[in-house]
Amino acid sequence: MTVPFAALPFRRLRFALLLPLALVGCDQSGTKSADSDSAPLAKVAPPAGKAWTDVIAVSAEGGYVMGNPQAPIRLVEYVSLTCSHCADFAAQSSAELKGTYVDSGRVSYEMRNFIRDAIDLTAVQLTRCGPPETYFAQTDKVLANQKDFFDKAQTAGKAAQDAAFAAEPAKRGPAIGALTGLTAFFAANGLAQDRANQCLADTAKAEALVALINKQSDAFEIAGTPTFLVNGKKVEGNTWAAIKPLLEKAGAR
Repeated sequence: MTVPFAALPFRRLRFALLLPLALVGCDQSGTKSADSDSAPLAKVAPPAGKAWTDVIAVSAEGGYVMGNPQAPIRLVEYVSLTCSHCADFAAQSSAELKGTYVDSGRVSYEMRNFIRDAIDLTAVQLTRCGPPETYFAQTDKVLANQKDFFDKAQTAGKAAQDAAFAAEPAKRGPAIGALTGLTAFFAANGLAQDRANQCLADTAKAEALVALINKQSDAFEIAGTPTFLVNGKKVEGNTWAAIKPLLEKAGAR
């Protein structure tokens, strides 16, 4: 008998610094409304020969920022790669958010990972294994294929699940990557398997990331995913239909 995927998270985690993380729902509540309408903002030209969506940087908060680093409207998403609502937001928003709002130079878009379980951590380590320029594309691919990784973990069988999740820390990431098919998926998308396994075995980096997430979770009272900040304030809504009007209200129109 296999163990249901829903039973796989935190119960088997062994990283000491993962334990303080609460198992949050794929949901959010208790957020604040955005400020009143701002005047429409002028578009900002990108660097010569580039679109703003080509400009990617790592933030001081450990997230990845796409777009104009001086954009007057800053959208931040706390994203879990095993959250179905995060996958829905990516599917609904990607083309318009990036192609219209970020490329206007008026909006920057930052993704900050919020790790809910061991499979989530494995996927996050792999999205961060390449150069910053690959992060958004790899993250979108993981979210779009989320169900495939769940299915592989589910159908692998209890013995394989137990072996992967109970492995010693340096071997657990590579084992979960193999169990879920994540390592093979990234290999097919340009990340060599040897390099992927090096990243997955880097427990110090994983622990540092989890510690950073714990700190931000407390600071911003992150109760679920996806959670959004607009210009530093947590806002209501976790769908593109809810977030788009807030960007327009802030002047992206």
